[in-house]
Amino acid sequence: MNLLQKIILFSLISTAGISWILSTFQPDMMKVMNSYNPILVTLYTATWTAGMAAMMFPGIIPMILLYNKLITNNQSDSSQEIVELKFPYSFKVVLFVGMYLVVWAVTGIVLLFGWSVPMNIIASVQANNNIGIVFGSILIISGIYQFTPLKNKCIGYCESPLSFFMRRWQTGMRGAIKMGTYHGLYCLGCCWPYFLIMVALGWMNLLWMGLFAAIIFGEKMWSKGIWIARGVGIALIVLGISSSMGLITLHDSSMMSMNTESNSAAETQMSQNEMNHGANESKTETGKNLAMTGGMNM
Repeated sequence: MNLLQKIILFSLISTAGISWILSTFQPDMMKVMNSYNPILVTLYTATWTAGMAAMMFPGIIPMILLYNKLITNNQSDSSQEIVELKFPYSFKVVLFVGMYLVVWAVTGIVLLFGWSVPMNIIASVQANNNIGIVFGSILIISGIYQFTPLKNKCIGYCESPLSFFMRRWQTGMRGAIKMGTYHGLYCLGCCWPYFLIMVALGWMNLLWMGLFAAIIFGEKMWSKGIWIARGVGIALIVLGISSSMGLITLHDSSMMSMNTESNSAAETQMSQNEMNHGANESKTETGKNLAMTGGMNM
């Protein structure tokens, strides 16, 4: 491992460590889903992206190191040329990793807005059994996906960086952007159930992030990581069935209660406004009647 590869390795690990710290500053998910406040959405996107760096960077180290090796192998043996070309080749690595993170940042925004609508509808349903069925269905679907050909294909490219580059290799800055995007999409195809579960069930805390990060790391680093995925799939299906039958409660009940309180407050405010509006109309009507009576007496 040369000096540049050591620098890349240190950068990825240190960035992941710092990102774990930044992930603790994530905003309240329910406040973001209910208000769509631009500041909260921006903070959510930043902490989500930091969380993705924390969870995913350890697992993509082999991919990044191989990419750096492949692009530097085209350099001349001349030490002078190596010094001159080191910066642009390092910049390609930055582009590759940057586009990888962009894919995950966009995914976080899509999950936020895509799930907030059904989440608000689900939260208005008072029957806990129905809520358990909905969240149980999410777990079951996520578990079944672990056995699909698409999961197998995506995890294959994540496990074997060489296979990925043989399939998607392109040169230049544009190539770095495209390959970083493709790598992000393959990782998304491999791991999206975990992040849907985290958002849907309110498991956006360091404990669950650490658990899923360990699962993702195992899937990527072990040559037979698909067996980890299938083991997790079986566990998700069992939990989903249990939740649907009302045997266990997996979702964050505080999220649901906060949403219900928010909806109740909104309904109370609307009722108050209607009462005030009715009172004003009544006063206006009374004033008109008095005026008409006064006119008739004259």
